[in-house]
Amino acid sequence: MKYPKVRVDLKKLEHNVKELVDLCGKNGIKVAGVTKVFCGNPEIAKAYIRGGISYLADSRIENLIKLKDFKLPKILLRLPMISEVENVVKYADISLNSELDTMIALAKEANKRGKLHKVILMIDLGDLREGYFNEKDIYKAVEEILELKTIELIGIGTNLTCYGGVIPSEDNLGRLVNITRTIEERYNIDLQIISGGNSSSLHLLLNDKKIEDINMLRLGESLVLGFETAYGNRIQNTYDDAFQLSVEVIEIKEKPSLPVGEIGKDAFGKVPNFIDKGIRKRIICAIGKQDIELDGIIPVDEGITILGGSSDHIILDGTDSKINYKIGDKLKFKLTYSGILRVMTSEYVKKDIT
Repeated sequence: MKYPKVRVDLKKLEHNVKELVDLCGKNGIKVAGVTKVFCGNPEIAKAYIRGGISYLADSRIENLIKLKDFKLPKILLRLPMISEVENVVKYADISLNSELDTMIALAKEANKRGKLHKVILMIDLGDLREGYFNEKDIYKAVEEILELKTIELIGIGTNLTCYGGVIPSEDNLGRLVNITRTIEERYNIDLQIISGGNSSSLHLLLNDKKIEDINMLRLGESLVLGFETAYGNRIQNTYDDAFQLSVEVIEIKEKPSLPVGEIGKDAFGKVPNFIDKGIRKRIICAIGKQDIELDGIIPVDEGITILGGSSDHIILDGTDSKINYKIGDKLKFKLTYSGILRVMTSEYVKKDIT
């Protein structure tokens, strides 16, 4: 196997999915498994399906195309671009929406194809990313959506934590439910889905707080890493190493911890700062910022410290490690959610899916 590589342990991933599907199921909630972190890889998506998810969900239509042969309903998570409506109608059963112009374009494309495209109307509960903010605008939008014959409004959704850091609570999710019930009563319709956000909403379930009438969550990080994302707490009986990065050592040298000479900008236009720790054992590995973000990887060897990197190299301090590394040895790293996203996106990082 060539390096660098990311190993994906499908058994651990499937275990995580089953744990979260079970937790949600006990609370009347179905799980939309978010596949964007692994770029919609079908082999990894199968672990989600074996784990019991009810929907496949992704932000990129390119990834949903990869998943087109799976029978589960597919959700486009990012608001559709008008320029991509043809593929949205073709490959997504459901899309999240907050702009009438886009839904009109989807309706026209659905009409051409003789299809009915389903939409979830997004409500902004204060996190200030996508969605209608004022209730007056919400009800006006619903009225206009109901006039679109090839669009079916099947639910209401929200997103929290991703931009503004707003924590899901019984109060703000309760408001989402109240808006949904008002829509149903006012327009005499039955909405199938109340989508109460992402992995950050799990903290309520983990603390035995009922999310009243919320019946769908869109989960990514909790499935792949076993964390709820409101407070970053580990979820009991899950794995945080289903995805693990291995990189190869290409240089080991004793060097000063301070560069010698006048300091200017680095390869990314920033002026670096250094602490003088004397002579240290510096290890260079063959991966760089083109493939990873430095704060997205965590050395398995606790004696290793990440010093920095350039486009194609990471520079480590191995002085405190108990392992006597040699050229050609492999160092392993756990990954954060953003770390998984970066290495799975990079074509230079090999994927070992087992």
